Amino acid sequence: MVNLEWYRTFKSVYKNRNFSLAAKELFISQPAVSQQMSMLEAHVGYKLFNRKSKGVEPTEYAKLLNNLIIEALDRLENVENGFRTKAFNANRLITIGISTHLFSSLGSSLIAKFEYIDFSFHEDEVLFELVNDKKLDFAIVTTKYDTFDTIQKKVGDIKQIIVGSNTIAAAGFKTKIKANDFTAAENWLNEQVWYSHDSGIPHVKLFWMYAFNKKRPSIIPNYIIPSEYEMLGVLSKNTGVAVVWNCNAKSFLQDKKLQLLWDSKQMPNTEVHLLSGKNDNFNTAFQEIESELNSILR
Repeated sequence: MVNLEWYRTFKSVYKNRNFSLAAKELFISQPAVSQQMSMLEAHVGYKLFNRKSKGVEPTEYAKLLNNLIIEALDRLENVENGFRTKAFNANRLITIGISTHLFSSLGSSLIAKFEYIDFSFHEDEVLFELVNDKKLDFAIVTTKYDTFDTIQKKVGDIKQIIVGSNTIAAAGFKTKIKANDFTAAENWLNEQVWYSHDSGIPHVKLFWMYAFNKKRPSIIPNYIIPSEYEMLGVLSKNTGVAVVWNCNAKSFLQDKKLQLLWDSKQMPNTEVHLLSGKNDNFNTAFQEIESELNSILR
């Protein structure tokens, strides 16, 4: 039975016209090259190479054999190299940075795609520095960075909305929104129990700036829970309202654990980007992460 390694060795000898150079190219010994060529010659029944003072010369049958196998052998080697690259990217440890607030809705979906992931929780500025310094392979960020040393690609949009527990009677509030009575709507919101993941409420301030054209909301958060997703879980079991990313609230709204109070048309979308250092070894992993995030955020 023919051994494909014989043909691989034959290809190298034919190209280099030298057993020693073929051995170096294939990372095997010169006697191994000689043995494989002898076995191939015995198998095909023809002499393939004539020895010369500085190498070997292919016979006419070797030239014919080369023409017959070279295209198929190249295809097999391309398949093998592609398989090895995929296996390397699938099985190696990759490091991914993400905000703690977006991990449960975005980052955790990547676990089924890779065998080994080391997650880090940081805000965007820190994540960019870690990727730029090659201390992280990838980062999922909501800020656009201009740099020549990293690759950044948009993978979708998210938006901040107001959600509330199902214990709240919100029909009156929604009527005020439809009537564009934003003063009354703001007054209603000021009377609610508020949940936040940050005592400085920057997300609430941003919502107020776009929805009410105000920089300083009057609310004070009653409960501060550092992870937005965990905060939503607590909110769903109690009474109150919160400004959150729509991607985090999606499953809670679908399962009717929370209700959507306001998706303001004045509130702009925020782009989500996948950030990576320039490294060809990451191409397949980058594409898989990009595809997964696209499917979630579309």
